[in-house]
Amino acid sequence: MDTATHAAVGVGLAGLSHIDPVVAADPKLAVAVFIGTVAGSQAPDLDTLLRLKSNALYIRHHRGISHSIPAIVLWTILISCAAAAITDTEYLGHLLLWTFIAVCIHVWQDLFNAYGTQALAPFYRRWIAWNIIHIFDPFIFTAHLVTILLWILHVQPPQILFTCLYIIIVCYYIWRTAARACLKHKLLRSDPDLKPQDRYDLFPTYKIGVWNVIKTRAGEASFRIGEWKKRRFIWVDELRCQRHPAIEASKELEDVQALLNLTDFACPKCIEHDWGYEVRWTDIRYLHRKQYPFVAIALFDHELQPLNSYVGWLSDEKLEKKLRLKPQER
Repeated sequence: MDTATHAAVGVGLAGLSHIDPVVAADPKLAVAVFIGTVAGSQAPDLDTLLRLKSNALYIRHHRGISHSIPAIVLWTILISCAAAAITDTEYLGHLLLWTFIAVCIHVWQDLFNAYGTQALAPFYRRWIAWNIIHIFDPFIFTAHLVTILLWILHVQPPQILFTCLYIIIVCYYIWRTAARACLKHKLLRSDPDLKPQDRYDLFPTYKIGVWNVIKTRAGEASFRIGEWKKRRFIWVDELRCQRHPAIEASKELEDVQALLNLTDFACPKCIEHDWGYEVRWTDIRYLHRKQYPFVAIALFDHELQPLNSYVGWLSDEKLEKKLRLKPQER
């Protein structure tokens, strides 16, 4: 999820912690737990600091080791020990428990979107992405804000408010999971051209009723991209992945490797310019306003010597400026 949602969840878990009678009875412990849950809900994303070194390094490792099983334990211990300074050590177990819950829920939420995590590392290093909840879900974020506001206004005790909130949130996750499964089944049954090895994948958007759909054709280096919106499905694009020596050469570059390490839905194309070749790898999971903003770009001269490269989130306009594609700007 996004940073704001993780922060809201951290505050929400601090409210929920009042179902623990020890936390509810001790104001110092309640403050320590508040610090623990808010910090714990953010800690796994400290790998964002890798962006200061390079975008490729950040993309390759974001939600990797920082979201792994050993990291969950380490974050819990470090944060709890720091927060314990303001409360009695005899309550450290309660602080550890609620901080641990906050870190686990951060990782658990990230499993539900398209980006995914390496949550089972080091035992299983493949990315796990369930493609059910968008990285920013308006319902989850708004529900937390409303409940936190009700807590501030003392409308009801936090035990009641946040217990109700998380029952609703759990039901929401179950509904979204079932809705995705039903929609996928419906699309498979309604496709007259479906072959046994064809594959359908559905990806959430920030609009609850809208899904991006990718059909991977068996034995073909091509994708069809569709959109489910207002209870109707339409195909909106089709991409054919090209083959070219420059595309093969691009796979040796760090920026391109970072993208290919993250997704199975990267489609390349090669564009020839008077100065050489532009290879564009597009992650087709992230269709937004008829653009695919998550890309890796590699530029080569005619002898396939690398000139420049980039990986990250950009519009077409910003991308041209970033890479200086025009010869006079190089």
